[in-house]
Amino acid sequence: MRHFYTFMWCLALPLVLARLWWRGRKEPGYREHWGERLGVYGKPDDGWHTLWVHAVSVGETRAAEPLIDALMLAYPDSRIVLTHMTPTGRATGKALFAKHGARLVQSYLPYDIPFLVRRFIRHFGPRICILMETEVWPNLIAACGSAVPVALVNARLSERSLKRGQRFGALMTDAARALALVAAQTEADAARVRSLGAPRVDVTGSIKFDVVVPEAALATGAWLRERIGTRPVVLCASTRDGEEALILDAWKTAALPGDPLLLLVPRHPQRFDEVAAMASTRGLSVQRRSALGDTDVVSRVLLGDSMGEMFAYYAACDLAFVGGSLLPLGGQNLIEACALGKPVLIGPHTFNFALVTEEAIAAGAALCIADAVELVSKAGELLVNLSMRETMGRQATSFANHHRGATARTVGLLRHIIA
Repeated sequence: MRHFYTFMWCLALPLVLARLWWRGRKEPGYREHWGERLGVYGKPDDGWHTLWVHAVSVGETRAAEPLIDALMLAYPDSRIVLTHMTPTGRATGKALFAKHGARLVQSYLPYDIPFLVRRFIRHFGPRICILMETEVWPNLIAACGSAVPVALVNARLSERSLKRGQRFGALMTDAARALALVAAQTEADAARVRSLGAPRVDVTGSIKFDVVVPEAALATGAWLRERIGTRPVVLCASTRDGEEALILDAWKTAALPGDPLLLLVPRHPQRFDEVAAMASTRGLSVQRRSALGDTDVVSRVLLGDSMGEMFAYYAACDLAFVGGSLLPLGGQNLIEACALGKPVLIGPHTFNFALVTEEAIAAGAALCIADAVELVSKAGELLVNLSMRETMGRQATSFANHHRGATARTVGLLRHIIA
């Protein structure tokens, strides 16, 4: 099965590269560092004890921050090679980990073709491969073999993803059986990974609860709030294609007290212009974070069109809706909002983060809304009910603090397999 998978990858590679070039029209980062995607590198930096962490995109890179910081402390003579698949993930990593200097090297992960992956392994000589969350690449795992143990950490696997993986049969079960360690977020995630045949699965919790809010982000949030003034702020964070139109339609027709600001932050940067146009065509005045400067925010909508400032947006708001959940997209993680003590609204489609969402709702930190109309309506209720907002905010902080500690548990497990 894996030979057929490799054959299909080889056939698809020209189309994959063409698509990469096409995406580069809107995101120039897709046209950079192509050699890395094909396993072509410069002169090796010999002599390093190398730990390899793979974080596919922005969310996984942010989630990796506490783990990478902890590994840097635990292995002071080591470097970390951090790989990505997307330019936004790479840009996020560059911003987050500049503090580590030469001890952290970034690269794109080569495509999952055996000789490309082997080039990467020969060049960097990693002692371990640490995959974040859901990234299981059959040829990568096979190429690592017994020489480079592979760990899947902060692992999550929804029922939908499990069924999709089972359709690939031995391709996925062989990869799962070759994992040296799986550190799962929840017992439900662990059970689903075990059903694929992974031999060692431990439940550690979510590393995302251990993320420390940077002081710089708090300062940016405070500055942004000064630009907004006394108006209440409703943040819609990490929204996905199809959701913004629903939110803007509901916002346009709602009569909310206090002239609140809608702070709208699409998850994917290539859609910033599209979302700005959506608001304008609905007659809603729009300002963009990237063009704000020292100008005050006077519009009905502020578009969060910047990278790496999600914590600042959460810091600036009065309550937050977490996107990807109005439509059947699986939702996004609400931990960052809870860590900043913000009341959270979330839609009905949260299958990618089902347990953490259920626990947040049960803790009184979050409320589930059915659609965009109820989102705006419930936001209006919370804006006039300070006591309820403050109670939800305290519950959110307590919920986030209660779940800390996954990073230390994960590093403790990794110590046993790092050569």
